[in-house]
Amino acid sequence: MHNLQFVQEFESHSNYLRHFAMKLTRDKSRADDLFQETALKALSNQRKYIANTNIRAWLTTIMKNLFINLYRKQKRRNELHDGTSNHFFLNETSEVINNEGEMNMNVKEVHKIIDELDESYRVPFMMVYQGYKYDEIQEAMGNLPMGTIKSRIYHARRILQHRVHEVYGDAVA
Repeated sequence: MHNLQFVQEFESHSNYLRHFAMKLTRDKSRADDLFQETALKALSNQRKYIANTNIRAWLTTIMKNLFINLYRKQKRRNELHDGTSNHFFLNETSEVINNEGEMNMNVKEVHKIIDELDESYRVPFMMVYQGYKYDEIQEAMGNLPMGTIKSRIYHARRILQHRVHEVYGDAVA
């Protein structure tokens, strides 16, 4: 299929795709973005489209998959799960939960303890803390094996727990 034919086929289904995008996102701006992403993805992958098959279904599948991937990406930004056996969770939400317990540490002291970590532990730990995904950390660390990255993050947590307990004892749970 030639470019012009493909574009004409795409445009013949654009009203349907815009409606479908609106149905998925329930927001005009996000629907427009999803439609544009779908158009870009379809045009860049038009060689994968098999001529004389259902182009509407192909385009709908692209849009649905883009929507799902964007939803998952957004969800990952809000909540990161660590796969360690201790099931640590790092949550980033807009909610503020007041801690009614007493705290004998301040932020400067915590940062001092973190800064004392060896760089090989501190860098991946801080990247996880800042919301980076494991594969992004792996790339930043010179493509070390994924197991090494996860191990360093795990050990950084253990070292921090141990040092905080040494300094503050049972005052910090």
